[in-house]
Amino acid sequence: MAAAAELQGKYQKLAQEYSKLRAQNQVLKKGVVDEQANSASLKEQLKMKDQSLRKLQQEMDSLTFRNQQLAKRVELLQDELALSEARGKKNKKSAESSSQLSQEQKSVFNEDLQKKIEENERLHILFFEADEQHKRLEAELRSRLDVLETDAAQHQAVVDSLTRKYTDTIEKLQNDKAKLEIKSQTLEREAKDCRLRTEECQQQLKNLQAALGSRLEESLCIINEKVPFNDTRSNRYNALNVPLHNRRYQLKLRDLAGQALAFVQELVTALLNFHTYTEQKVQIFPIDSATDSISPLNQKFSQYLHENASYVRPLEEGMLHLFESITEDTVTVLETAVKLKAFSEHLASYLCFLRKILPYQLKSLEEECESSLCTAALRARNMELHRDMKRLTAVFEKLHTYVSLLALPSTKPEGLLRTNYNSVFTNIAASLHGFHDLLKDISKDYSQKATLEQDVPTATQKLITTNDCILSSLVALTNAVGKIASFFSNNLDHFTTSLSYGPKGGTEFISPLSAECMLQYKKKAVAYMKSLKKPCADSVPYEEALANRRVLLSSTESREGLAQQVQQSLEKIAKLEQEKEHWMLEAQLAKIKLEKENQKLKNSLSGHLTETIQEHSVLPNVAEQKKEATEKSLKEPIKSTSLIGMLTITTDNEKAPDTESREDLIKTHYMARIAELTSHLQLADSKSVHFHAECRALAKRLSLAEKSKESLTEELKLASQNISRLQDELMTTKRSYEDQLSMMSDHLCSMNETLTKQREEIDTLKMTNKGNSKKSKNR
Repeated sequence: MAAAAELQGKYQKLAQEYSKLRAQNQVLKKGVVDEQANSASLKEQLKMKDQSLRKLQQEMDSLTFRNQQLAKRVELLQDELALSEARGKKNKKSAESSSQLSQEQKSVFNEDLQKKIEENERLHILFFEADEQHKRLEAELRSRLDVLETDAAQHQAVVDSLTRKYTDTIEKLQNDKAKLEIKSQTLEREAKDCRLRTEECQQQLKNLQAALGSRLEESLCIINEKVPFNDTRSNRYNALNVPLHNRRYQLKLRDLAGQALAFVQELVTALLNFHTYTEQKVQIFPIDSATDSISPLNQKFSQYLHENASYVRPLEEGMLHLFESITEDTVTVLETAVKLKAFSEHLASYLCFLRKILPYQLKSLEEECESSLCTAALRARNMELHRDMKRLTAVFEKLHTYVSLLALPSTKPEGLLRTNYNSVFTNIAASLHGFHDLLKDISKDYSQKATLEQDVPTATQKLITTNDCILSSLVALTNAVGKIASFFSNNLDHFTTSLSYGPKGGTEFISPLSAECMLQYKKKAVAYMKSLKKPCADSVPYEEALANRRVLLSSTESREGLAQQVQQSLEKIAKLEQEKEHWMLEAQLAKIKLEKENQKLKNSLSGHLTETIQEHSVLPNVAEQKKEATEKSLKEPIKSTSLIGMLTITTDNEKAPDTESREDLIKTHYMARIAELTSHLQLADSKSVHFHAECRALAKRLSLAEKSKESLTEELKLASQNISRLQDELMTTKRSYEDQLSMMSDHLCSMNETLTKQREEIDTLKMTNKGNSKKSKNR
């Protein structure tokens, strides 16, 4: 316990010294920054001085070289002067007598020579001018001669070509005349033949009109007798008719929907990364949340940005549902694209999210501009981003407006006329290209902002990495939007031309209800055609069919549950990977800080340990007396309990553990505790997912059982109604048969009576005939 108290006291002293050193560290940081700025300015001044010194040295070298040349030149001149003086002394006497005569002769000669030179110069000028004028006239005359020769040659060529052309045209006209004469003769013959044929055709036309009139009367009679109702006359009823199935169009549309889904997935991932890294940036600049508390505005802004996944992920889900609704068997037009409404709603929710975070984002940029670290250039970049964020929200509002207009035909067809479909699609393409240009401007401004923030004195490695991540997410977002814009522009003709796809004889589907009814009729027709093509299978016993149905339902439920578990696990894996990257960055930053602090602690502890060694050397007897007690206490384990678990430290060595061993023990303990908690969390998650799947399967089984019970009760009611109806029919038929039998018996009685009467009449006639015959014989 005494050793533990000593360790605790030492730890408190170290903590106090660490706080003092940390306070001094801030002052030293400022001093280092100032000294760095001064050293940079001094380095620049030193460079300037070095350059000026080099220039002066070069000038000095050139001057020394020139001085040496001049010195040599002076020496040579001095030598020549000495020689000339020596010669001059000898010839001085003879030269004085002859110099007077020579000067007079020289002056006369010079005057004559000057006059001749001037006259010669004037003659040369006149000769040169005359020569130049002659050459000029000769050149002009030669040029005129060349031009005239070329004109003559051209005129001669034109005359020759015209003569050839006229001779050719005369020959052609003569040939054409002969051909036209022959052709006129053939045309006269053909005209005669045509007259004969027209007479025959008129006769045949009369016969055909008569035959068609008779057939038309017959067909009208058949239609009036056999066809009581023609549904193609009314658009409302014609919309219920199933149109011709265009399989190529459906496959093309499904392919386009698959490409759009891939592009939207890229857009969603880029938006998620952009919002997430923006949240990290808000927490570390201009104030780092790890060292100081950020402003309430930035706290609220980061809280809203943390909710971005709940608004961005539904865009991908809505596009996936729209892709799944487009199959090969359906008829896909705007009136039948019901899932487009859900995508429009998800886009509206994301637009509300952008509107919610826009004021906080703008205020955050303004707050960053007001901070002391913000320079003029950085403030200009922030104001440009301020304008770009407003434009970004406006672009999303425009896109949402056009997408909601496209979703109207499937819900409210009167909200958008069919003639406006083309303009809506073209406006969407233009908005996507504007969105792409805006994202280019944003990425350009943000790259300049990131380079300026790196020059800030308080810029950390965490800020630089976060800026790089934001720039990479902006580049990915720009690429995704560019792909979507080019894809939409390339397939704009297909989107606009495929809207007339509908029933035969009609121009459109009147309402979503009629389109839905048409799809149901189409499914029934397909099922009927399949049933006609399919051979009749052997019947299965009812009990076996029920057992198979239960097995099938359980297997489908388990498969659906497993698919949902796989989907949830994939989403969790994606989230965990994002968190892993985030915490890896945090761990790197923390590691760097820990190494710096360890170095500082080692430096401080080295001085402290020297003092303790001196104290132990002064008091050796006290140490010997307490040695046995300290050995016992050091060999026993020390336990410290907290909310995170239990930390056990065994001190078997003779020396007390230093700060590194203690930090390693704490680190290993925390890592083991985190691994244990994560394993428990994973087990709990897997169990909860398993129980959730089982509950869903049981709920589905219960709902299916209730549905089967309701269907069986309805069938039982129908069977009882059929039985009562059959009994009533049986009674009515029995009564009718009895009435018919009684009528037949009465009829038979009346016939018997008539027969007896006829027999009596026959007998009376026979008797009268016999009496008449007897009388005739007697006569």
